[in-house]
Amino acid sequence: MENLEKLLESMTLEFFGNKQHKITSATFLLQENSLFLDVRAQEEFETIAFTLLPYMPVLHIPINEIPKKLEEIPRNKNIGIFCSSGFRSTIVYLYLKTKGFENIRIIEGGYAELAAELKPGKLIKQLSKNKKK
Repeated sequence: MENLEKLLESMTLEFFGNKQHKITSATFLLQENSLFLDVRAQEEFETIAFTLLPYMPVLHIPINEIPKKLEEIPRNKNIGIFCSSGFRSTIVYLYLKTKGFENIRIIEGGYAELAAELKPGKLIKQLSKNKKK
């Protein structure tokens, strides 16, 4: 409980104004050493699953399984938390912060924004950038 209290105390106007808790799909997909954490329900994941190219791993853990699978989430990666609306991502973000995770962000925009970043033109540019590295 003390961790949650400290976390809430750190969430000032500056924190929210600088969007320290969120990241756009476009920016997240450009990051190195990243992991896409999909916290949607199994049924949603089976309907629309994101593989996000060969350069970014995807870990699907439904929100209700996060506590018992916490050790599966790497602490040494930039983690983008995704759900369809941002609500579950926010809950998981807060939970992971109380567990000491530092490099985590909520991916903004849900399906629409993410799908826009996976269109062929943008996808080719991203693949080209990653091949040059």
